Amino acid sequence: MAASPKDNLLLAALPEEDYAELLASLEPVPMPLGMAVYESGGPQGYVYFPTSSIVSLLYVLEDGSSAEIAVTGCEGLVGIALFMGGETTPSRAVVQSAGRGYRVRASVLKQRFERGGALQLLLLRFTQALITQMTQTAVCNRHHSVDQQLCRWLLLSLDRLPGDDLVMTQQLIANMLGVRREGVTEAAGKLQADGLIEYNRGRIKVVDREKLEQRVCECYAVVKKEYDRLLPPPAMAGLAATTV
Repeated sequence: MAASPKDNLLLAALPEEDYAELLASLEPVPMPLGMAVYESGGPQGYVYFPTSSIVSLLYVLEDGSSAEIAVTGCEGLVGIALFMGGETTPSRAVVQSAGRGYRVRASVLKQRFERGGALQLLLLRFTQALITQMTQTAVCNRHHSVDQQLCRWLLLSLDRLPGDDLVMTQQLIANMLGVRREGVTEAAGKLQADGLIEYNRGRIKVVDREKLEQRVCECYAVVKKEYDRLLPPPAMAGLAATTV
């Protein structure tokens, strides 16, 4: 099946008139692993709508260490500062799972956003869901074990991918979670020994999602529930925009 902007659920949820108006400004782009979508404090000329890729929002400290504060994939967009009035952000956005996406010039999206309507409502709902994810990530990193954090990270990533496989080294996962590599190695080993995942040469396959959901802390459910509440399926989005 040919790629389409509607592979991104935010774009798919737009009413046809709004979607058609934005379509001419959407540019398909490859999003390879490690691509810096934007840097901390740097210019953001585009807003990105991932379709088959996942982007990590990272906070980088002065010593170069970092921790992930949120992930965005086909359910959302990267670059909320551009339409929220901030223009820049102290976080860094990096592709954690390679794929593709679409981008639109910041000036175009800001103009459409300021007109209000369904597009504005949808982007504000996504922003609220993203803030919930950031908040819950902070709580999780402070109060829950590396095992639980890894389960949360795996499930959030899976929700944004079409299959059950993730290509990610343990060192990269450690960088995302802001923990030591040895902690991730031990946690992944436990999950593999219990038959929840298979890990080999940087490829993680989830073989028992049900057990993974039983093992994860409450943080995953809190985030998922908020996304499901604020971002209805595409077929319902037009109706929701007129009734909220």
